[in-house]
Amino acid sequence: MPAIVLVGAQWGDEGKGKATDALGARVDYVVKFNGGNNAGHTVVVGDEKYALHLLPSGILTPGVTPVIGNGVVVDLGVLWQEIDALSARGVDCSKLLVSASAHVIAPYHQVLDKVTERFLGKRKIGTTGRGIGPAYADKINRVGVRIQDLFDESILRQKVEGALDQKNHLLVKVYNRRAVAVEEVVETLLGYAERLRPMVADVSLELSRALDRDEIVLFEGGQATLLDIDHGTYPFVTSSNATAAGACTGAGIPPNRIDRIVAVVKAYTTRVGEGPFPTELLDADGEKLRQDGGEFGTTTGRPRRTGWYDAVISRYAARINGVTDFVLTKLDTLTGWERIPVCVAYDVDGVRHEEMPMSQSDFHHARPVYEFFDGWTEDISGVRSFADLPKNAQSYVEALEAMSGARISAVGVGPDREQTVVRHDLLS
Repeated sequence: MPAIVLVGAQWGDEGKGKATDALGARVDYVVKFNGGNNAGHTVVVGDEKYALHLLPSGILTPGVTPVIGNGVVVDLGVLWQEIDALSARGVDCSKLLVSASAHVIAPYHQVLDKVTERFLGKRKIGTTGRGIGPAYADKINRVGVRIQDLFDESILRQKVEGALDQKNHLLVKVYNRRAVAVEEVVETLLGYAERLRPMVADVSLELSRALDRDEIVLFEGGQATLLDIDHGTYPFVTSSNATAAGACTGAGIPPNRIDRIVAVVKAYTTRVGEGPFPTELLDADGEKLRQDGGEFGTTTGRPRRTGWYDAVISRYAARINGVTDFVLTKLDTLTGWERIPVCVAYDVDGVRHEEMPMSQSDFHHARPVYEFFDGWTEDISGVRSFADLPKNAQSYVEALEAMSGARISAVGVGPDREQTVVRHDLLS
């Protein structure tokens, strides 16, 4: 079973990095196939905590080849910062491969991201301001700069000139900002070329050959299902395909090479940024979940919005992605609650919805319909067998499994890579 896609089932921050890292020792390649440095993974190994933003989580596992696919937009300054920081801590980054077809986040993308968000005011999307959206917009508008362009100065200059011809008019005449100089951008990007050159590869060909050799390739999605540009809570989404199908376009592999699709889901729900959130808690319970779960963004440090588990969302994620297995994380955060609500359906103007409403207007007006489950007080952080979990914790997991559309194969009971209860082998 050589090809596994791993995605988030909610709005991100579910613990995908931990799930990837847990599989790492048995995986040959870990591929980031979408997004950029607008999201991150926090991985805890022993006493060490690593915050990854652009690099695949597999970079922490010796022997694994980490890959940045063509579907990623790359801020090269951030890439070097991250590599240098990991190298200083003894992590070997020498095997990293970067797709020649991945797009580059240029300095003007960050400028546009920030001024556009401010211009939107109350209608803002809640972006991180790191240039992700504008870089993807240039990709679709066919004026983007790709990694391969950094090795041809003439082409690079032509592309930057073409991109800035319109953008500078926008910056100066609409946003009252100074124009961006073509030469400054070209000089900055060319400065990355020589260090980058040994890492650049035909990623699609590399991965195809690896799969032909029956090596195990893990495709790691950034963001999550409800942030997918097509299937998320639009317009409060990211600018790429964060669902399982994005692994094919974002890495250059065909659908028939994928064997298993794993979705990571938190034992409650969080989201960062704007947009509807049916189970959101705006009270002391929400703050308790935030503090107990350490719900602050890896990349931005922003407090995450918190709420109870939403089975409607999980069923949607299972259907859209074709989920074969769920990994349930942060079960330990719920320790100590007397009763734990779970959203099993929505009420939209008096009509019960057990599946995601078709329109965003209905989703915006959705009110959660809850079932309640008895909690537990025992410390579960040291548990490694499902049978050793408190009975109420077992019942909670089994109930979520029954209503979420796929089996729950692993349960996280703490932040460390070893704090996982395995129910079914994800690779078999």
